[in-house]
Order: sequence, then C-alpha cells, then structure tokens
Amino acid sequence: MQNLKNNSKALHTGHITTLTEGTRAVPIYQTTSYIFNNTDHAADVFALKEDGYIYTRLNNPTNSILENRLSSIEGGIGAVVFASGTATISTTFLTLLKAGDHIVASNSLYGGTYNILNVTLPRFNIATSFVDPADPSNFEYAINDNTKAIFIEALGNPKLDIIDIEKVSCVAKRNNIPLIVDNTVPSPALLNPIKFGADIVIHSLTKFIGGHGNSLGGVVIDAGSFDWTSGRFPEFTEPSEGYQGIVYDELFGKAAFIAKLRIEGLRDYGGALSPTNAFHIIQGLETLYVRIKRHSENALEIARWLESKNEVAWVVYPGLDSYKHKNLARKYLPSGQSGIVTFGLTGGFDAAKKFTDSTKIFSLLANIGDTKSLIIHPASTTHQQLTEEQQVSTGVTRDLIRLSIGLEDVTDLKNDINQALSNL
Repeated sequence: MQNLKNNSKALHTGHITTLTEGTRAVPIYQTTSYIFNNTDHAADVFALKEDGYIYTRLNNPTNSILENRLSSIEGGIGAVVFASGTATISTTFLTLLKAGDHIVASNSLYGGTYNILNVTLPRFNIATSFVDPADPSNFEYAINDNTKAIFIEALGNPKLDIIDIEKVSCVAKRNNIPLIVDNTVPSPALLNPIKFGADIVIHSLTKFIGGHGNSLGGVVIDAGSFDWTSGRFPEFTEPSEGYQGIVYDELFGKAAFIAKLRIEGLRDYGGALSPTNAFHIIQGLETLYVRIKRHSENALEIARWLESKNEVAWVVYPGLDSYKHKNLARKYLPSGQSGIVTFGLTGGFDAAKKFTDSTKIFSLLANIGDTKSLIIHPASTTHQQLTEEQQVSTGVTRDLIRLSIGLEDVTDLKNDINQALSNL
C-alpha cells in the first residue's frame, strides 16, 4: 500500500478497515468528544505524551482519514483540515505570524483572500506587499527584515496566471522564508507544488476536491521541508506560552508547523471541519482524478470555441495556444488545465452582466469546481469590495466573466452560451 499511485491513494490511504469493523466506506464519527481510559491516560494525551483523540475541534477519526489522504497525494508529512478555505488561510497566517510581521503575496488572488491580506490582517499589524508575479524577482525586491511568508496561488483565480513556483521557491529559500501555495484551482490531481519547492500547500476543499457543491472545507499540508531554526521564527524554537512550555521544533522536528497549527491554531481559533463534511469531501476526493480530466477536457473545448465567437473580445485558458504563459502551462499543468475559463465580451461591463443573467444551465453563484457548470461576473460580485485599480491588479477587468466548466455534455454548454449571447 506504500507504493500506490496518487489516484489509488485517494481511495485507500488512511482507512484501516480492520479498525472500523470492516466498513468499506469511511465511517462518520459524529461525536464532539472521546472517552479516556482513566485520568492518567487523559493527562498523557493532553500532555502530548500519547496519541489520542480529545475533542473534535482538535481531531476526529473521519477527519484524520481525510488529512492522511490529502497529505499523501500532495507529498507532505502531515495535514490539518478546517471548516472552510477561508478558515484555512486565516488560521495559517495567525498561527505563523505576529504583530509587526510582513507577507509578500502575488497580486493575482481570489477576492476574499486579497481582502484578508489587505484589510483584515493589518488590524493585527501584519502587513502585505502585493507584487506582480510574472517576474519572480519582484518577490525578492519586496522582502524586508520582517517578512515571514511568501503567498501565491498556483493558478490565479480568476486571472488564471500560472506562477513559476520553482523560481519563487528559490527566492523563498535564499531568504529563509516559507513559501505557501494555494493549489485550489489545479487540485493535487494536476499539480503538486511541493515537488517544485513549496513548503506549505493550501486548498479550499469546497472546490474541485469536494467537487459536488455540498460541503465547505479547507486543508493545510506541510511539506516538512522548512527549517524553523533559522532564527526568524522563535515561536518554534523557544518554549510556548500557549502550550505548557513545549518547544515545537524539539518535540516535532520537521512537523513543527503542522503540529502548532493543530495544537494552537484549531484550539484557539476553532475553525474545525465537521465530520459529516469530511465524509462528503472524502467521497469527492475518491473521484477527483476522474472528474478533473473531464473538467479539463470540457473547459479546453469551450475555450477554443469561445475564441471563434464574434461577440467575444478575448478568452483566457491555460490550455489555449493563445495563452500568455504557455511554457509554464506545459511545465506545471501537462495533464490538464482544470475547469476555469474566463472571457470578455465586446459589449463590456453591461453586456457581461446581461449575459451572466441569461444562462440557463450555467448557475449564477459564487463557487467553482462543482460537477455542474457555474458562472459569475466578478467585478460586480466577488471582487466588488476592491477598487477598480485593485480589481485590475488581480486580473478582474470590468468585462470579465468566469465560467467553472462542469461535467455536462459540452454540446449542451455551447447551446446555453449561444442562447445567452443571442440576448445581448
């Protein structure tokens, strides 16, 4: 079982059937807490002297199976799941950083993430410098003495720009800073950022991994590759005031970050994933490798077809010959380019809104990665809180329409687009 391919790991890793009464499906352990053998056993578990379950806010058997599978297919040493992708991002930063620290981030980010970095974290005196990721050296220019993280999206949402993870990783390593990569849009079925030097990988499990639009979730995966003893991160090398004076690096070694994320991050911020949602996400994960292939095939066909439409001013999809970063697409996404397509209409902002309102198969909602096809106009919805200048920096032009291509017959999707175009 140790030598399984990733698509097989997505079906089997972490579930030892002999420990679950022979259940073939992963059980839902719908409990808040767990019985200790005695007070000494309880004391040892709380003191981290013995493995065990304490409270579902910290760990749960169903969640553990999901964590093991995701860590395995991403090539990490451990993972922690959360109640949503946003809970994942905020808890990661609040566990890793303190007042006075600084982040360097790509400017091509999902609107909600941009808002966390640009508005919310500054309230904690944590600043972010946003840079154009097209030139990896921009990250290095923005680093200062207080920089404690570099944050990027492997495939920007909705800009769909591919960042050269390997080159950005070299910048991070030269400066003893962890590289955090949000891999939500490609999913681990198409890209494993750890192979290219990422130290920490994040996913919104709500999207392609869950895949059915029924459960929120998020995950952090630790590559175990970062040296926390460089002197820049005393929280890992000095006694923790938050947990009985333990020294994370001494007790957990390479797993120091992921341990602190669970022990203090989940304990203090409480963004725990429910076992029922973990179960639903596991069901999605088991078919991810089949689904993402169809998402990618359908998206490529729709993108090529849109390029032929007179009403369409431009199309962006990493599989197109016209894609600006074609060399990076071949390097990082050779097996498929996921299911997101963006395009603009010659009629601009008003035409984009009218088109979005006119589709019948494409559902107008704020999500991606569902089995069903979805549509949204980001400038008036997901990115409306940003100034027009900020929107442009994140790749959101006024005319941009984002499609999340589902698993329907592609002919039906084309027909729906055609009837929506006829309403312009």
